[in-house]
Amino acid sequence: MEDKPLPQASKDPRELTTEESSASALFPSFTSTTAWSLGLALRNRILLLPPEQRKPALVSIALTGGSEPHVVFQSATEPGTVPDNEIWVRRKRNTVLRWGVSSWLMRNKMLSSTGLGPNEIEGAFVRKHALTSTGGGGAADDFAIHGGGFPVRVKGVDGVVAVIVVSGLKQEDDHQVIVEVVRDFIAQGGN
Repeated sequence: MEDKPLPQASKDPRELTTEESSASALFPSFTSTTAWSLGLALRNRILLLPPEQRKPALVSIALTGGSEPHVVFQSATEPGTVPDNEIWVRRKRNTVLRWGVSSWLMRNKMLSSTGLGPNEIEGAFVRKHALTSTGGGGAADDFAIHGGGFPVRVKGVDGVVAVIVVSGLKQEDDHQVIVEVVRDFIAQGGN
């Protein structure tokens, strides 16, 4: 298989907002069968990344209709993921569920609105939203503003119906692989 690098993810909150709300990011419908096909497409795309972008990653897709997210697809791309990947998945998913936008967009909104650097942004996020942070490093216990959590929206339906999460690549690549695969998946019919 030939390596296929990802383009660089945008860091502009306006571009990211447009990207997430455009027709190319709206599914015609979304079921557990859709999640399975999409999850496999994500796994396969990650396996085509060049060595400088490719790392073992966890791909997770959860429906949002119940009191708790219902995971309908989850797979490691290859050996080498660790239990921390599952923690990152949960925290990124929670960010998407609470704010209705990608975790990468939340990060870049915080960076652009505060003028703080990447090492200071987690603490500012915790303070701004009065989040619990018991780890001592300023990061929120239950939320992550790192790329890789992405909302699933369906045409004609208000709100987020599912959340896609990738954890294990660089955070900008976690985000960008989802954007690329979702766009291509929907362009091919989205089912």
